[in-house]
Amino acid sequence: MASFMKYTGLALAVTVAALPATVGDAVAADCRQAAERVVAEVGGQLLSVHESGGECVIVVLVPGNGNERPRKVTMRVAE
Repeated sequence: MASFMKYTGLALAVTVAALPATVGDAVAADCRQAAERVVAEVGGQLLSVHESGGECVIVVLVPGNGNERPRKVTMRVAE
């Protein structure tokens, strides 16, 4: 489990660092910070982050409990 969290954190860092700054550096930075908070809050692996209508749309893959399948969680965070 510890190695899973280690690789999940690494994947988050790589994904967040690779976010495009096409909307603007301030918006990209806000969405990066929002993505970091959401992943820390719900756990799991960051799948995508994008800006839409003044909100950051963050999609995280959360592992299931026991034999449950992982589930996708989409959160909208105001900038």
